[in-house]
Amino acid sequence: MANYNEFLWVAFPWLAIAAFVIGIIWRWRTDQFGWTSHSTQIYESKLLRLSSPLFHWGMVFVVIGHLMGLAIPKSWTRSVGISDAVYHAIATYPGTVAGIAALLGLAGLLYRRIVNRSVFLATSTSDKVMYVLLGGAILTGFFATVSLQLFGDAHGYDYRETISPWLRQLLVFNAHPELMVDVPWQFKLHVIAGFTLIAVWPFTRLVHAFSAPVGYTTRPYVVYRSRDTRTGPVKEHVAWEPIRSHTEQLDERNETPSRGA
Repeated sequence: MANYNEFLWVAFPWLAIAAFVIGIIWRWRTDQFGWTSHSTQIYESKLLRLSSPLFHWGMVFVVIGHLMGLAIPKSWTRSVGISDAVYHAIATYPGTVAGIAALLGLAGLLYRRIVNRSVFLATSTSDKVMYVLLGGAILTGFFATVSLQLFGDAHGYDYRETISPWLRQLLVFNAHPELMVDVPWQFKLHVIAGFTLIAVWPFTRLVHAFSAPVGYTTRPYVVYRSRDTRTGPVKEHVAWEPIRSHTEQLDERNETPSRGA
């Protein structure tokens, strides 16, 4: 087997995973203040309200589809009565819809970031690298799905015979690069793009994906001062008062009863 196959399907994925794990730990220990999405909603919100949910929900279902296809062996789905044809339909059509949603959302976010000057000026170098790699991973995956699974052979390419076992064995340090040799180039390109994105993940704003609001349900209530006028006297703030003559002020003082009366 050629050396580049050993590198692409053994060394490179392990290096990417190591960079991911070490980078996440380093980022958490040294840059918790920067562990955010660096939101730019203050600069523009109309496009963000549309594009962000479309992208994030699309990616949620894309990730779920990847986990089902890569982590669950074919023998398990067959054992519960799911045929290969049914699995192919379940994985392909909803996956295509999720991919379209993620692509449209990403396109909206990119358009917003490029067109809106304030948002563009708030875009860092790491953001630009992240968008390029994120877009590359999504586009290559969508292209592989459409070209091979949707418009390819009747049953598509069975990646559960090659890519899935290759990845599962890779994660337990039992690499079998020969499983990836005959994989279509579309899926190979997607795998490389995906691991490249994983390698740089900790050094971009993508770390906010691991900031689940676990403590939100147990945090104490925030007490605010009530605005109900029935809870107590309310002091009215007068912005301005008309100027009165000195005689009017003296008459008002004379009409006010003295404290000792």
